[in-house]
Amino acid sequence: MLNGFEERKEALLKECEVSRSVFRGMEGRLERFVNPYVDLLLRKEQKEHTLTYLSGLMSDLERKNSESIAYRHDLDRLQIQRFIGSSSWDHNPFLDLLATQVGERLGEPDGILVFDPSAHPKKGTHSVGVARQWCGRMGKVENCQVGIYMGYVSSKEHALVDVRLYLPKDRANDHIHREQCHIPKDVRYQTRHSHALEMLASKGRLLPHKWITGDDEMGRSSRFRSDLRDLNETYLLAVPSNTLIRDLDADPPAYSGRGQPPKRRFVRVDRWREKVPEDAWTQIDVRDGERGPLIVDIVACRVAARDDQRRQGPEETLVVIRRRDEAGGIEHDYYLSNAPASTPLQEFARVAKAEHRIEETLKRAKGEAGLSDYEVRSWHGWYHHQTLSLMATWFLTQEALRGKKMDTSHYRRANPCGHRTDLARCFRVRSSCTHRTRSRTPNSAHTAGQAVPLCES
Repeated sequence: MLNGFEERKEALLKECEVSRSVFRGMEGRLERFVNPYVDLLLRKEQKEHTLTYLSGLMSDLERKNSESIAYRHDLDRLQIQRFIGSSSWDHNPFLDLLATQVGERLGEPDGILVFDPSAHPKKGTHSVGVARQWCGRMGKVENCQVGIYMGYVSSKEHALVDVRLYLPKDRANDHIHREQCHIPKDVRYQTRHSHALEMLASKGRLLPHKWITGDDEMGRSSRFRSDLRDLNETYLLAVPSNTLIRDLDADPPAYSGRGQPPKRRFVRVDRWREKVPEDAWTQIDVRDGERGPLIVDIVACRVAARDDQRRQGPEETLVVIRRRDEAGGIEHDYYLSNAPASTPLQEFARVAKAEHRIEETLKRAKGEAGLSDYEVRSWHGWYHHQTLSLMATWFLTQEALRGKKMDTSHYRRANPCGHRTDLARCFRVRSSCTHRTRSRTPNSAHTAGQAVPLCES
C-alpha cells in the first residue's frame, strides 16, 4: 500500500507521460508553420536555411549555434553562418507576422503585455552591444548583451513576440564598435523604456490587451509610467523596495494651526509594508496548474510616488504581494498601477503573475530554442538569431497547446524528477531539408498509442 508521498510521486510521474500520437506529423506541421515566413524571403537558399536553422534550434544539440546546426545537417558551416551573420534578409516582417499569429491564436480582451529585459552573458568585447552591465541571470554586473523582450499573456498561453537589443551609450557612441558590428547608421542610443514604447507602438495593435506589466527595471521610471498614462494604457509595474511613496489613505500629521498644514511623509514601500496589520492582507490562490495551488497574500492602497525629479507624482495604487519561495522563505513584490483603486485584488494578482509567466517563457526559449546560444558579432546576426529563436519557441508553444487538447497531462507541466522537461528533446525535429539520412524506424518502446516518458525517475 502506497503512503501519501509515494502516491503523490506516482501521480507526478504519470503527468510526465505523453501519448506518442502527440508527435505524429510534426515535420509537416513545422513546414506549414514556416511557409508564411519564408514567403517573405526572395532567395531560395534563404528559405531552405530558415527551415534548417529552426530545425536545429529545436533539436537536441547542446549548443544551438550556426556551426553546430550546419554540422547537424551535413552543410558547409559558412553557408549557415552567412545566412545568420551577414545575409541581407529583414527580420522585422518576421516579427510582425509572429505577433499577428500570437494575437490571433492567444488573443483575449483582457490580455497582458509584458516587457522584460534579459541578459545573455558573453565573453570578449567585440560582439554588438556587449559591455559590463547588470546581468539578472547571474545576479551581478557582468559582461553581457541585454535584450528587451515583449511578451503576451492570456488565459490560453504565453509567448514572446518582439525583441530589441539594448545598446549601452558608450557602445552607441563608439564609432569603431559601430563599424566592426555593422550597426546601421540610423541606430542611436535608446533607453530600455524607449525600446519598450517602440515595441508597444509597433505590435500593441496586433495583440488584444487590457494591461501592461514588467519587472522593476521597467517600473522604477516614473517617466515610463507617465508615458503609458498618456497612451491610455493601464499598467501594473513592479518597483524596487526603496521606492518612496505617500500613503493617501493614511491620516496626515496633526496640524498645529501655524503655517502650512503638514503633509504625509514619503516612506519606502518596504517600510510601509512592515506596518501593515496582519488582518489587512487578503489571501488569494493564483496558480492555475503546474505545481498545485499557490497561495499569495495581497494588500493595496492609494499612494503618490516620488517621481524621477523628486516631486510628488499623481495618484497611483500600490500593490504588495507576499509569497513563499521554493526554500520556504517569504518574498515581497511591490507594484504601482494607474488602475482604479476599486480594481479587485484578484485582478491585480492575475496581472502580477503574467510577469513571472514571461520569465518562464524566456527560460523555455533559452533552454529549448537556443535563445542565448548564438555566436555572432554583428547587429543583423544578433537580430536574425533572436527572431528565429522566438519563432521556434512559438512553434513549441503551439505544439504544447495541441498536446493539451490531446492529452490532459500535457508536456508543459514541470518535471518532478528534477530534470528540465525539454519539449525540443522529445520532438527530435527533422526537417525535410535535412541532408543527412536518418533512420525512421521507431523504437519498440515508442509504438503508436503507447505512452512515452518525458523523464526518468
